[in-house]
Amino acid sequence: MERERTILHADLNNFYASVECLYDPALRGKPVAVGGDAEKRHGIILAKNYEAKAFGVKTGDALWQAKQKCPGLIFVPPHYDLYLKFSRLAREIYREYTSQVESFGLDECWLDVTHSKQFGDGKQIADAIRARIKRELGVTASVGVSFNKVFAKLGSDMKKPDATTVIPKNKFKEIVWPLPVEDLLFVGRATTRKLKSIGIDTIGELANWSADALRRKFGKNGVMLWRFANGCDDSPVSEAGAAQKIKSIGNSSTLPRDLVTDEDVKIPLYVLCESVAERLRDHNLKCRTVQVTLRDNELFHYERQGPLITATCSAQVIFEKAYQLYQCNHLSGRPLRSIGVRACKLEQDNGTQLSFLPELEQVHKYEAEERVIDNIRRRYGHFAIQRGIMLTDTDLSGFDPKGEHIIHPEIFNR
Repeated sequence: MERERTILHADLNNFYASVECLYDPALRGKPVAVGGDAEKRHGIILAKNYEAKAFGVKTGDALWQAKQKCPGLIFVPPHYDLYLKFSRLAREIYREYTSQVESFGLDECWLDVTHSKQFGDGKQIADAIRARIKRELGVTASVGVSFNKVFAKLGSDMKKPDATTVIPKNKFKEIVWPLPVEDLLFVGRATTRKLKSIGIDTIGELANWSADALRRKFGKNGVMLWRFANGCDDSPVSEAGAAQKIKSIGNSSTLPRDLVTDEDVKIPLYVLCESVAERLRDHNLKCRTVQVTLRDNELFHYERQGPLITATCSAQVIFEKAYQLYQCNHLSGRPLRSIGVRACKLEQDNGTQLSFLPELEQVHKYEAEERVIDNIRRRYGHFAIQRGIMLTDTDLSGFDPKGEHIIHPEIFNR
């Protein structure tokens, strides 16, 4: 008989904001939000502390929205080097209890402690980890304990800050099923709306729905969510340091002024496409699909994507598709406040394939030219070589999204 697993999910509470308050004691007890540069309008709330949350400030709010909710809100810029350091230190603590430690972003990790009984049961290990995080790092963590990854993650979200929540297999229905369906892993806003439109408001209602009906409406994702709701998750926790596969690579930016004309859009779009393409080449990858995210000055936003004629890591090819998506879909004409580009459907770059098609030959030529540009920038800096169009408005082109860590590659385990 297979042994029941003991899975932990550790979540560092209000991670970015907690680190900032740790390094600046003057911020403690005050409403604090980590966000972009208000003057440059990089205006998204990345994290907030509980004092700010009490005023209704949410991650993803525009800076001006957050300020309206909380007039005394203090904004601090992000310090990614510190966050990376604390993330690494937390993982070092986790690895003292098990070798199976799988990251889920900078501030979250799953741990499989099934074979770590020398440290106690799951709750005892979770409590020990929380105490060490607080004592050694100066921040707090919430930890969920369950028999699978989905419910462990759900447990860590249920009580914050600095709490341990256990969801045992024999009691999961009474604990999990009354919760809102949006609390379940991978149920985002769009899926929540679709589920509620057919009368599914709680995880229990999802669990008791027809799996076949969910498949017909949502495809394989519907069946996956049905299984999650019923506790049927047997996905393993990866070994610490296990190879990970990048699912997509993207960059976005809120611009210092609204993008009114097509020429305005082209400038930051080129910057973002160059960053995405360079990241692809760094990871020896190519993409087959390009996605754009557009947000106008009334904060309405949407995403559109389209396929490429061939897999590529060329910024020029990615730009051409991204610009085409913009022209075909931004029909309102409203000025744009922010823009994003993402490379999807990635595959390994196995070298240039010979082709007699002139379109493919041109793609290969772009890729070769851009690799030369990479070498120049690595040696002399990002702004050592730029496209002429970027010099027409340095306010719109004067940022390096790759170097500024605006968006990181999205990864999943092999």
